[in-house]
Amino acid sequence: MVVAALLVGAPAPPTLGQEPPPITAPASEPDTTEYFADVVVKGRSVFQVGSLSELEASKRAAIINRRIASVLSRDEIGDVTIQAVREVTTLQLNNRVLMTVTGQDAEDYGLSVEDLAQNWTERLNQSLEAPPLAIDVVQRLNTTVRQLSRNAIESLPAFVGALLVVLVTWGAATGVRYIAFRWAQQTEGDRSTEVLIGRLGYGGVWIVGLVIALGVLGLDFGALLGALGLTSVAIGFSLKDVLSNYISGVILLAARPFRLGDQVVISDYEGTITQIQLRATTMKTYDGRMVYIPNQEVFGASIINNTASNIRRSSVMVGIDYDADISEAVQVIQAAVSQEELVESSPVPEVLVRELAASTVNLEVRFWVNSQRGEFLAMTSDVAQTVKESLEKADIEMPTDIYTLVFRNPPALLKNTLGAEIAEQM
Repeated sequence: MVVAALLVGAPAPPTLGQEPPPITAPASEPDTTEYFADVVVKGRSVFQVGSLSELEASKRAAIINRRIASVLSRDEIGDVTIQAVREVTTLQLNNRVLMTVTGQDAEDYGLSVEDLAQNWTERLNQSLEAPPLAIDVVQRLNTTVRQLSRNAIESLPAFVGALLVVLVTWGAATGVRYIAFRWAQQTEGDRSTEVLIGRLGYGGVWIVGLVIALGVLGLDFGALLGALGLTSVAIGFSLKDVLSNYISGVILLAARPFRLGDQVVISDYEGTITQIQLRATTMKTYDGRMVYIPNQEVFGASIINNTASNIRRSSVMVGIDYDADISEAVQVIQAAVSQEELVESSPVPEVLVRELAASTVNLEVRFWVNSQRGEFLAMTSDVAQTVKESLEKADIEMPTDIYTLVFRNPPALLKNTLGAEIAEQM
C-alpha cells in the first residue's frame, strides 16, 4: 500500500552496528512535485521516496513496491546491493533492479547519493529479515494505525461536510413533511392520503440529501447506481414480497378503496380499518382481534366496503298463511316499518312476495338504515320484532312448516286402536 506523507527534519546517517534511522526531508517549502510516498515491505513502511520531474512520488513508490513484491514471491531471497554504473546508482535484489537513487533524492534529504543509497540498502535488508513475532505484529499495527490516522485526517473535511448535509436534510425533510401534511389536510380530507403525501415528501427530500452527502464524501453516484444495477436482479428476487407490499400500499393509498374507520370485508376478514401503512393494513375485527394484512394480499383481494355509503339496505323474511290476505299483510308491514324512527324514509320501505313455500307465503321486507354495523344489526332486529307483533295484532297467521303424513298399509295394531273406519281413511 502506498501512502503519501510529508516529512520534516534530517537526521545524521546511521553508523555501523546501529539500525539506520529514518531519513526525512528538509523543512523547506515544497512545490507541487516535492512530496513523498512510502516504500512498503511486508506491510511495513521502510522509507520514503520523492517525486521526479517526470514521475510522481506515489507512482514511483507503486512501481518499487510491485518490484519488491515480485521478488518476495520467490523462495530464495538474497541481500539488497548497490550498483553504480556511469553515475547511475541502483539498488538490486536477486540481480533485479528495485529502484534508482537519483541526485534529486540526495538533494531532498541533504545527503550524497552514495550515503543515501547505503542507508536505503541497510533498511531494505533489515526489513527483508524475518523479525520476531512480537516485533512484527507491533510494526504492522503501527503501520496500519498510522495509515488509518492519515486517511481519517484527510477525510475529516468530507465527513464533516456529509454530516452537515445530513443534518440539513433531516431538518428540511421534517419541514417538508409537515407542510405536505398540512396541505393534504386542507385539500384531501382523508387521513390515509394525508399520511401518504407527508411520507412521500419526507422520503423524497431524504433521497436528494443522501445523493448530495455521497457526493461530498467523494463517491461517484453514477458508479454506485451501476453497481446496484448489476445486483438488481438478486435484490429484486430477495425483496420481491417486501417491494410488492410497498408498491401495493402506495396504490391503495392513492386509489382509496377504503379509509380509516371504514367497515370492510377483505377475503375472510371483516372489521374496521384502524391503520393503513405502506407495508400492511391493520383491521380490528368485530370480536376485538387485530389483523395485519399485507398490502399485496389486500390489493389482490375482493374488497367489500360496507360503510362507503352512509345508509345500507337490510331485509327481513316473514311467512304468512296461504289463507291470509297478502295485500292486507303488506299494508300492515309497511305501516309498522314506517313507524321506526331510525329507518330511512327515502328510499321507502318495500314488501315483496319472495316465495310460495310449502306451507307459507314468504314476504321479504326491505328497508334502509345507517350503514354502521352496530346500528345496522340493531335496526334489523327491531324491524323483525315490529313486523311479527304487527301481524299478530292484525290476526294474520304466521304458521310454521306443516307436514302431512300418509301411511300406506297401516299395521293391525293401529287399526285396532283407532278403529277400522279411521284406519281406512288413513
